Amino acid sequence: MSGRKSIQIDESEWYRLQRHARQLREVRRDIPRLFDDVRAQTRADIDRAFSSVEARQRRQHAAIDKLSDRTRHLEADTTRRLREQSDRLHQDLRETAGRIERDTRRRLDEQRREAERALAAERAERRAETAALAQEIDAFKADRARAEDTVRTWLADARTMADLIDGELPHDRYDPGRLDRLRRRIATATENAAEGRFDAALALAQETFHELSDLRVDIEQRELARCLAQKEAVEALVQVETLAEGNRQRPVVGPDAEPVAGYVLDVAHWSEGEYDQVLRDTAGALTRARDPRTDVQDLCALRDEEAPRLERSLGDAVEKAGMRQLTSQMRVNLADVVAETLADVAFYDLMEEESGYDEGDPRGAFRARLRNEANGNEITVEIAQADKDSDQCVIRVVSTDHDITAEAELRDRADAVHRALREQGVPMGLDASAPQVLPGVPDPRPGGQEPGADRDGQEERAGRTGPGEPAT
Repeated sequence: MSGRKSIQIDESEWYRLQRHARQLREVRRDIPRLFDDVRAQTRADIDRAFSSVEARQRRQHAAIDKLSDRTRHLEADTTRRLREQSDRLHQDLRETAGRIERDTRRRLDEQRREAERALAAERAERRAETAALAQEIDAFKADRARAEDTVRTWLADARTMADLIDGELPHDRYDPGRLDRLRRRIATATENAAEGRFDAALALAQETFHELSDLRVDIEQRELARCLAQKEAVEALVQVETLAEGNRQRPVVGPDAEPVAGYVLDVAHWSEGEYDQVLRDTAGALTRARDPRTDVQDLCALRDEEAPRLERSLGDAVEKAGMRQLTSQMRVNLADVVAETLADVAFYDLMEEESGYDEGDPRGAFRARLRNEANGNEITVEIAQADKDSDQCVIRVVSTDHDITAEAELRDRADAVHRALREQGVPMGLDASAPQVLPGVPDPRPGGQEPGADRDGQEERAGRTGPGEPAT
């Protein structure tokens, strides 16, 4: 006689397991040296970013030294203020490395606005000075050589400033096309001078020089803002990376909420690739955050959206790993209950060497093989999830009989297993149906029964870990 018997088991205990695993979702932050590790890595990134800023400022200083006496002193204070602002921001970011705080962000924003106000006042003063100088052109009209020399000096300074911006600053990132427009204005002023229109040439050359100076300041300010955004994005992602490494293994917690000595949850193993994917995604995000071509908007998205998403994914991976480990142990415990019951009611003995997880992987189904030495009949108890991460645990009791077993005896086995599960505390649904006979199928395992051999199966929904040690 062959067939498969099905019994429904209440899922409330499964939900208890889910709640237990869900506690793992909150990734551990009490990791020794977490703050120190994040701070050290963030400081290294900050220093690398500002080393580029400082090198660029040195090259700009060398270029400004080539300006005429009149324009060089106009740019000296601007250069000094930009350097002081950069140094102060560098120091502040190093001091706040390892933590992202709104108060810190507000303080840095206020410092930036203060520097911008000082630079704007200074530029306004320079423009006023230049306007006064422009009035001297009337005196130059009687002295053509002097007028030509003055215009030529302003045009040379404008070209020097344009070349400085073109060679040292990412102008196309922040204001594409503006430098080209200013170069065309220099060309127009040059044509005016060639035609002897020195008043028009001087006014245009001076205005263009000041706009080039403004463009330099604007780009430097925006680059410093990008450095701040980069620091925060890198810091947030390094924190996720550090949390992931710190949560690669978690303690196994028993029913009393205390760690079980000698056992750990290997998240990388039990998450089946999901934890490793978080690490890969975090590494990719860090590469983008450290790329000097990544703009402020993308950096803010990495900080505010990608880093939190990755941390949630890490929590999901830890939770699923914990749940899968718990259900792995649940499969062993349920198999024990069924095997002991069959030993009691039908005199079947466990064949330990032929029992275990499929392919030795505790993430798979668990099979316990039993034999009745009197008649040679065998029973395989298979415990598996109905589907990956399913809330249904399926118990199959498969008989391989060499003689004819009465249907009543098969049904008695199913009822005995049902009762044993109840007695062990596995909740059974109130609507559990009576065993139902279904067609048998051949055992797919090597050495299993031939097609047509008698089988008896029992399927139940279970969600409980019984006595026994946690799976590792």
